[in-house]
Amino acid sequence: MKRFTLAGIIALAFTITHTVTAQVQVGLRGGATWSGVSKPSYLNNLPTDIKFEPGLTGAVFLEIPLSNRVSFRPEVQYMQKGFAIRQSFDIGLGGGFNIPLGAKVAYQTRFIETPLLFKVNLNDGPVQGYLLAGGSAGYAANGRIRTRGSGIFQTRPIDFPIEMGNGAFNRWDFSAIAGLGLSAEVGAGKFFAEARYQHGFSRQYELSILQLPIRNRGLSASIGYSFPIGQ
Repeated sequence: MKRFTLAGIIALAFTITHTVTAQVQVGLRGGATWSGVSKPSYLNNLPTDIKFEPGLTGAVFLEIPLSNRVSFRPEVQYMQKGFAIRQSFDIGLGGGFNIPLGAKVAYQTRFIETPLLFKVNLNDGPVQGYLLAGGSAGYAANGRIRTRGSGIFQTRPIDFPIEMGNGAFNRWDFSAIAGLGLSAEVGAGKFFAEARYQHGFSRQYELSILQLPIRNRGLSASIGYSFPIGQ
């Protein structure tokens, strides 16, 4: 009886393992981001406008089923984050004639991240809506700043790298992610489109005499394809 019971447990464990492995999906996705930062309150009275900055994102991931509707989705993601600062003013020449002048400074960093997400399918069938939620840890590989003057004529952009190793920039970024998507069965796998919001909790600047409450925020939209492995 003990041998029979042990054999049954082993057979059941093998069946469950094989079933779950057969349903594991591997996938790729890519798309665009629109990132910004939280604005410190002391900048509200300054003529400085903080704008979202476009960028790119891409990831490889696994989708591991936990139940009929819920799955675990670990990813390795490349993501561009940053923001743009626009400032404008007029030079009066008299007689009601003004020359508009301004400048744009675009700040962009390139992160390698590991989102750990839970995916919940909202319905059954070949076309499914789903929700995503979880957290992510990211590390800034490098960054750049681009400046451009504007007015009657635009100046040529000037690029220079961000010095990451001076201790003022926090290269780690921990964030929460929420999203929604739609998938459809295509061939052996699934084609999907999804949108996400990412909310950073880490201060990006850690100065010895001043802690600036600047944290990353961002929206992203991507498309991708996943297919089963282990079959």
